[in-house]
Amino acid sequence: MSDNTEIDDTPDDEREVTETPPEDDDLGSEEPAADEADTGGAEGEGLDNLGSEVEVEGEASLDDEEGLLGGLDIESTSDIEVPDRLVDQVIGQDHARDVIKKAAKQRRHVMMIGSPGTGKSMLAKAMSQLLPKEELQDVLVYHNPDDGNEPKVRTVPAGKGEQIVDAHKEEAHKRNQMRTFLMWIIIAIIIGYALIIQGSVLLGILAAGVIYLAFRYGSRGNDAMIPNLLINTANQTTAPFEDATGAHAGALLGDVRHDPFQSGGMETPSHDRVEAGAIHKANKGVLFVDEINTLDIRSQQKLMTAIQEGEFSITGQSERSSGAMVQTEPVPCDFIMIAAGNLDAMENMHPALRSRIKGYGYEVYMDDTIEDTPEMRRKLTRFIAQEVEKDGRLPHFDREAVEEVILEAQRRAGRKEHLTLKLRELGGLVRVAGDIARAEDADVTTREDVLEAKGRSRSIEQQLADDYIERRKDYELTVNEGDVIGRVNGLAVMGEDSGIVLPVMAEVAPTQSGGKVIATGQLQEMAEEAVENVSAIIKKFSDEDLSKKDVHIQFVQAGEGGVDGDSASITVATAVISALEDVPVEQNLAMTGSLSVRGDVLPVGGVTHKIEAAAKAGLDTVIIPAANTQDVMIEEEYEEMIEIVPVSHISEVLEVALAGEPEKDSLVDRLKSITGKALEREVGQSGGSPSPQ
Repeated sequence: MSDNTEIDDTPDDEREVTETPPEDDDLGSEEPAADEADTGGAEGEGLDNLGSEVEVEGEASLDDEEGLLGGLDIESTSDIEVPDRLVDQVIGQDHARDVIKKAAKQRRHVMMIGSPGTGKSMLAKAMSQLLPKEELQDVLVYHNPDDGNEPKVRTVPAGKGEQIVDAHKEEAHKRNQMRTFLMWIIIAIIIGYALIIQGSVLLGILAAGVIYLAFRYGSRGNDAMIPNLLINTANQTTAPFEDATGAHAGALLGDVRHDPFQSGGMETPSHDRVEAGAIHKANKGVLFVDEINTLDIRSQQKLMTAIQEGEFSITGQSERSSGAMVQTEPVPCDFIMIAAGNLDAMENMHPALRSRIKGYGYEVYMDDTIEDTPEMRRKLTRFIAQEVEKDGRLPHFDREAVEEVILEAQRRAGRKEHLTLKLRELGGLVRVAGDIARAEDADVTTREDVLEAKGRSRSIEQQLADDYIERRKDYELTVNEGDVIGRVNGLAVMGEDSGIVLPVMAEVAPTQSGGKVIATGQLQEMAEEAVENVSAIIKKFSDEDLSKKDVHIQFVQAGEGGVDGDSASITVATAVISALEDVPVEQNLAMTGSLSVRGDVLPVGGVTHKIEAAAKAGLDTVIIPAANTQDVMIEEEYEEMIEIVPVSHISEVLEVALAGEPEKDSLVDRLKSITGKALEREVGQSGGSPSPQ
């Protein structure tokens, strides 16, 4: 901050302005003192147990906690009381919420990394409500008579800036009135002299015009003395919150507008062209930047300087603009930085900026799922009520509709006994269901509305997958009966929530240049490595001399995106072994699973969506890793359509998938003798491999 904080030309009206202290009921008063929290005060309890209780209105009460609503005895979400503060509305993310609470008390920076829709922006907004009471400041920019390209900066208490500007405007108005009065007197004298003494009307008019222009040109100096109110916090009742996601350099760091009239008395004073950036508007508050890696490196460097210094001068961001010649005195920017992004955000983030946040704050990973408990089910019920209240146009959800939404939250979690925390997507389902009910002029949203909404709110990937399945039926590309050598129905995931059947074919041919394993279908790096792992098993298993054979593996119609991941490992292994040993594979089944080089079947992701895709394609059986059994949450309509077979070793896969009993039995026995004790584990144990989340 510059030491030029006193302006000599301060008008008398300004000196009479007194500072008004913040009201006692400002935001900071909601923060409890340490002793109050320790003694169980009402406010202290509210901060220590943020959002942990679900309150109901009227006669609604808690019932059996084993129910889908976690024991809530309600008729609809209208019985749920929605808390006022954002931090109390946060569902799950207990660790992140605790960090935000601590960071608000100690004014620490925070970086939140996690999947989209898990509550990062909501927690950032909540932090501005939790900040301790601060004296907000107005920032004024004054003309510098010594150097017009270096405007002076002054900070005053909140609300006083408007009064100072009004005082300067009033004084400038009085000066202009006096000058105007004097101008007309002089013009009248000149015209009278020209008419009476000289007898020339034209000379009087010309002289009057010159006087008028001279006075108008001189009056511009009065306007230049009026300061520019850069930051006005007069009506700010809470700490500022600025969302600078995707902001360009000028919007983030401040800018000075270009002046096309730079001379001849028509120019705009440089201090009037200064514009505050998000870092200055967030002074004493929160600056939130999502997708932090999208900021260019220069902006990240300057942002790091602003964090370190607590003040940052404003200059023109374009080198071709006249504003580039202007640089103000340092402007206060004492903000709390909340950076957010997905996992890839850390790759392109400036290391020094991340170090600054980590060294003076916290790093938090946002959970995608949370354990399915009665308390969390009650909170999800409150989440539905919050979404209805926030929208303002949706009818409330009845009990059966809420139960269906919670079932969908279980399914979207992808893990047994867990609930999804990707609440933005779940909120989309709530809004679509509410829109359906509202279109029918219904008083409440019912279970049927939610079921219809699940079909209408399908992702683009799911719609493409369903269309893909239908088109394959038209061209008879999906084989779901009989047995074929070297062909296996694999399973894959499009996007995050859409499964498809992906056939894999294998062929063995004599080699001309040494034995090779050749895989086609636009395989990505991880899929190529999975094929190499499968090759190790095949070489160990087969009696054939593979140095004299080429093994060709084709992922049929893999699409433009190609194949990534290792979940097709058991599919590839089964297809190749079938081709090598000339044993057919049952075509009424599909399979998914990763494979270790020792033949253990390892867990994969997306099993629920893959199983449903197999059922839609008319298949009868699905082979999945035993470790994924706990993650299966298929819709009721598919439960009778398909049989799920969990396996823990490649020999179990072959025993189920291969046709032809004598040949199959000899193959399986041979593989068991090679793998030895690997098969002694119980079905369902993953050998210490983590279950995908």
